[in-house]
Amino acid sequence: MSEHRAPSLEHGPLLVAGPDTLLLQLDHPEAERCRAELAAFAELERSPGHVHTYRLTDLGLWNAKAAGVEVAEVVDVLGRFAAAPVPQTTIALVLETMNRFGRVALESGPDGIAGLVLRAEEPSLLDELLDDAAVARLTGVRLDGRSVAVDALDRGRLKQALTSLRWPADDRAALSPGAGFGLQLRSDVHLRPYQRQAVESWLPAGTGVIVLPCGAGKTLTAIAATAAVGTNTLVLATGQSSLTQWERELLRFTTIDRRDIGHYSARAKDVRPITLATYQMMATKRDGRYRHIELIQNGDFGLVIYDEVHLLPSAVFNLTAGIQARRRLGLTATLVREDGREADVFTLVGPKRFDVPWSELELQGWIAPARCVEVRVVPTDAERLAHARADRRGKARAAAMIGAKIDVVGSILGRHRGDSTLIIGSYLDGLRTVAERFDLPLVTGETPQRERQVRFDQLRDGTIETLVVSKVANFSLDLPEVSVAIQVSGTFGSRQEEAQRLGRLLRPKRDGRQAHFYSLVARDTVEQEHSARRQRFLTEQGYHYEIVDAARL
Repeated sequence: MSEHRAPSLEHGPLLVAGPDTLLLQLDHPEAERCRAELAAFAELERSPGHVHTYRLTDLGLWNAKAAGVEVAEVVDVLGRFAAAPVPQTTIALVLETMNRFGRVALESGPDGIAGLVLRAEEPSLLDELLDDAAVARLTGVRLDGRSVAVDALDRGRLKQALTSLRWPADDRAALSPGAGFGLQLRSDVHLRPYQRQAVESWLPAGTGVIVLPCGAGKTLTAIAATAAVGTNTLVLATGQSSLTQWERELLRFTTIDRRDIGHYSARAKDVRPITLATYQMMATKRDGRYRHIELIQNGDFGLVIYDEVHLLPSAVFNLTAGIQARRRLGLTATLVREDGREADVFTLVGPKRFDVPWSELELQGWIAPARCVEVRVVPTDAERLAHARADRRGKARAAAMIGAKIDVVGSILGRHRGDSTLIIGSYLDGLRTVAERFDLPLVTGETPQRERQVRFDQLRDGTIETLVVSKVANFSLDLPEVSVAIQVSGTFGSRQEEAQRLGRLLRPKRDGRQAHFYSLVARDTVEQEHSARRQRFLTEQGYHYEIVDAARL
């Protein structure tokens, strides 16, 4: 393959600094267009100042290939935006990595052979794979030069082993249809174009992840996918509030009878055509066993939906490895996992089937425009000393508790008087101080579910204007009229948390107004370092953070 050079950009915004390293110069007039196209296959690694660093990773390129992006398209993007000819080493890396996806495949066994077949494009490749001890343990009789028998129960573990060898399998084996259930959308429900495209991208394989920003209608998209496959479905979500929202949306968008929706929880084990359960329930052990996992293993579900798939606990990964014969749909606003298990999501739930940049949906009016502001707060001398003396975890807490943040919260509330507002944080002591100082209601993990729901409903209907919330508001919370969020503290450098918190604001407002996301950061503390990491994912999506001093707010 020859070197590519942009025909119309003599000096493009992209510098290729190594085989897998790309530097994007933000002051270039083509930078924004380049950023949008890079998002399909490259991962933003660092975003300081006027140069952003992107990395070409195995998962990024494999996900792109699974989503229908071809090698030639990636090379074309690099060539059109590069400031100099793209090195052959980079082109070779893209070609070699993307072409690894699909060169081995899992298929249903032919007549007379129970189970599955692992098939490779070349006999030498199969020989290489079978030389690995883990693969050898999970495979059976060699059928011919290019294929070997596989026990269906080992499907998930074999896929994990192959991915660890950088030979991800294209899983083409048949999926169980499950019991039929005719879920139907209401006649007045119309999918947005990107929602329809997301379902169409996922449906042929019946496995994989749909990535959409909060507020873009992931739940409706998943409901439409459920209606399309017409089978009993299990929905796994992050908590009881999420399940309440799922039931509300099912009743709102479909013709389902409430009696066909079951809740599987500590209070009830009600299995119905559409069954709702939490990850916590599935991950609960009794007598040393994950007994509730038997719900999925023994139930006649043809589809399992993983809401907020980036939060799957380890026990549910183990479960997912054992149910590879069922359709699987993951929903998320970001595939970032702070525990580094993105490869397990890719392997066990499926590759990314659909993604769209947040900024693109904002331009089209499907999500609210958002202004992101980092407010730098100055610690007192005593607070600075306490921070310096603390260990690393203690430093994060000390920075979160800087007293000047309280005054900044008051200033922002005064500026946005009349707007529906969330004050969000990770440290309960600081949240209680804010709630007491401004006489505001507080919802934490200790708040009973019924009381939480009352507070959320009051915020929705305008009975209260401002609510203080802990991390329970990070996920699957539908508060369409909230237009201001004040983040007083976060969980270290969690990119997924930053994305989820901004997402609370992104449902379009009736008057089309802009949302405002304020993040309060203690100057010259670990919080400033963490904030740069936290913002990385949203920067990749096209958001820009203004940095202002608290004194000038």
